Amino acid sequence: MPSPDPVPLPIDMLPLRGQPDAAAIRDRDGTLDYAGLEDRVARIAGGLRVRGLRPGDRVATWLPKTRLACVLPLAVARAGLVHVPVNPALKRAQVAHILGDSGAALLLTQPGRAATLADGDVPDGCAVIVEPPEGDAIDADPARDCHALAAILYTSGSTGRPKGVMLSHANLWLGAISVAHYLRLTPDDRVLAVLPLSFDYGQNQLFSTWAAGGSVVPLDYLTARDVVKAVERFDITTLAGVPPLWTQLIETRWDDAVAGRLRLLTNSGGALTASLVRALRGRFPVADLYAMYGLTEAFRSTWLDPALIDANPDAIGRAIPFAEVAVVRPDGSRAATGEAGELVHAGPLVAQGYWRDAPRTAQRFRPAPDWMESGGTAVWSGDSVAQGSDGLLRFVGRADEMIKVAGNRISPTEIEEAVLAGSEVAEAVAIGVPDPRQGQAITVVARALVADAEDRVRTRLRRDLPMFQQPARYIWIDTMPRNANGKLDRSGLRALVLERDA
Repeated sequence: MPSPDPVPLPIDMLPLRGQPDAAAIRDRDGTLDYAGLEDRVARIAGGLRVRGLRPGDRVATWLPKTRLACVLPLAVARAGLVHVPVNPALKRAQVAHILGDSGAALLLTQPGRAATLADGDVPDGCAVIVEPPEGDAIDADPARDCHALAAILYTSGSTGRPKGVMLSHANLWLGAISVAHYLRLTPDDRVLAVLPLSFDYGQNQLFSTWAAGGSVVPLDYLTARDVVKAVERFDITTLAGVPPLWTQLIETRWDDAVAGRLRLLTNSGGALTASLVRALRGRFPVADLYAMYGLTEAFRSTWLDPALIDANPDAIGRAIPFAEVAVVRPDGSRAATGEAGELVHAGPLVAQGYWRDAPRTAQRFRPAPDWMESGGTAVWSGDSVAQGSDGLLRFVGRADEMIKVAGNRISPTEIEEAVLAGSEVAEAVAIGVPDPRQGQAITVVARALVADAEDRVRTRLRRDLPMFQQPARYIWIDTMPRNANGKLDRSGLRALVLERDA
């Protein structure tokens, strides 16, 4: 497979990648072809420009996953403005924080959502509109500065206030080309976009599909059954998800013929466990399963070739195109094979920092070690990984989530994988809680599949794990909370555990 072209272009030129009469978006309203997508982008960009906005002004969008929501990231960029997508699952206070922090000059939303905003939620000088602006078409400008700011994506806020990650046209374009390349997307692919478009993984569903000339099917779903129906109705070939969604889809009834239509499954936003890989391979036997690792500050760092996943279900793979990743010791030197260290990501996918937050930018965005080829600014992820003798990277855990029991550093991921390795538990999160004797003790919050799950799991883990890794307590709940991006809400679960201990 030849290397992809590393020359970035303005992100709003993506509609020009597809055949004019090919489908760019498919939904309940029919089909929007690439010529129609280009026309809509150009006209909405024109409508934005005549509103008196200045270059670089922030335009926030708070919308469900409509055609308009799919078009706006490109239209805002073409108008020379900065897109701030707001997750439609967020509530008033969270939306108010993002509007105020970004200094948004315009909010495009729906009447019902606008009505929920109270006095003071919208910053002074920010107009609120509920109709898509359209004006004279603006053509794409290939000479636009590709390093100009194009979007601010706010993290889910699972650890404190959401912070805005600044992404350039080059960041977004190269991310799209990279993913389309290693997933081998084609114009024949129909991608079901179920993830929030405010999530970098979700937004890239649009961009990478259009980079390949394929079709996007946007879907806001309430249940996993809605996803199954959409796969059947739109003859979907590609589905991106996070582990909680895969768990729901496995527990949902599928017609074998419908499940057999999927040729690509991609996972990020959380590690796959060996048992989940087995379940996905069993449910979707003809689909290639791509495990990936990413972080909003650098979009995505690694991917695992589907041919390797059965033998290496715990691996996150190797660097994606345009990324250089390394395992680094605390002293800045390269970690040895098999030695855990911090994952450091350098290269043109690295974001421009956090919006108006120099202190946190300085903590996460620092010079790359001088032995890395890319040089420049790197993202120091805070995630601990190790590279095996096979060259594959494996996730160990986040530094701020590591559990310390009697002097032993324990990855919560390792405990979660052990709990989920049998058939007793659907979902689990391991949390370290204060313990007067050992420093911390392991509490597992989980959703059971069988009535005697705890007895069976404890018996199995006594056989499979050393004593210092044995969970001290299990908390069983019927529904595991998720954050706005569909990931398990670790912060909320930690608060639940500490509240019970208070």
